[in-house]
Amino acid sequence: MQHAIGIIIWIVLILIILFLFVSMINIVPQQHAYVIERLGKYSATWGAGFHLKIPVIERVSRKVLLKEQVADFAPQPVITKDNVTMMIDSVVYFKVMNSHDYTYGVENPIMAMENLTATTLRNIIGDLELDATLTSRETINEQMLQIIDAATDPWGIKVTRVELKNIQPPAAIRESMEKQMKAEREKRAVILTAEGEKQSMILKAEGDKEAKVLEAEANKQSVILAAEGQKEKEIREAEGQAEAIIKVQQATADGIKAVKDAAADDAVIKLKSLEAFAAAANGQATKIIIPSEIQGLAGLAEGIAESVKK
Repeated sequence: MQHAIGIIIWIVLILIILFLFVSMINIVPQQHAYVIERLGKYSATWGAGFHLKIPVIERVSRKVLLKEQVADFAPQPVITKDNVTMMIDSVVYFKVMNSHDYTYGVENPIMAMENLTATTLRNIIGDLELDATLTSRETINEQMLQIIDAATDPWGIKVTRVELKNIQPPAAIRESMEKQMKAEREKRAVILTAEGEKQSMILKAEGDKEAKVLEAEANKQSVILAAEGQKEKEIREAEGQAEAIIKVQQATADGIKAVKDAAADDAVIKLKSLEAFAAAANGQATKIIIPSEIQGLAGLAEGIAESVKK
């Protein structure tokens, strides 16, 4: 019996030793940190890896996540400078930079940061009117980031970004804003329509003007071409008449030369001159001026002809 009790005691002792040995082993995951206390006092901060803890004497005070975290806070009622109450919810991105300060700096870091965010948001929005609040998200985000980041430094927290997630004005304000936006859209539509009609009229007037200019230019070109054609016609007619006169004169000169070469007397020469004048008239002239010598010769020729007939 005593031997059995002794075996049980040994088994219990072995189990206790195994339990204590297992409890001594601690493996810290990546991007985590363990804050260790020894006899109730801060001892060390363990990073990722294998660590041995003294049983009973040492304990893990807090396991800290070192990754960037997101804190999505519930909507908070805020009042603008022009006394409009609306609900705004915000999102804060942060990282734990100092595990010791994060553990001992504040009792509940996330709750403390939520209250700080709500207070900061109320202070900033309280200095802005409704319209400025709706159109100044970036400015509000930057101001909140600076204030919250500075306030959370003693807690070992680095705030990387602050965003206003949603802004909800009262229903009456939303309805009024929708009406205003609708009126503004209708106004822009009327303005754009008027601008389009104005542009169309301008383009049409410019087109009519350009058409008239082109028409005038075409008429001018037509008149110029007609004048040039008439001028060319008159030049060719004058050149033809001059060439005809030259040919007639050349023929006359050739005839006279032939007569002289044949030793003709003055009567024959005058008669040939008369024939040359007749040929020059060619039935076109209504009046022919004949020199007196040729006239006398013509009368003589007529008298001779009469006598021959008798």
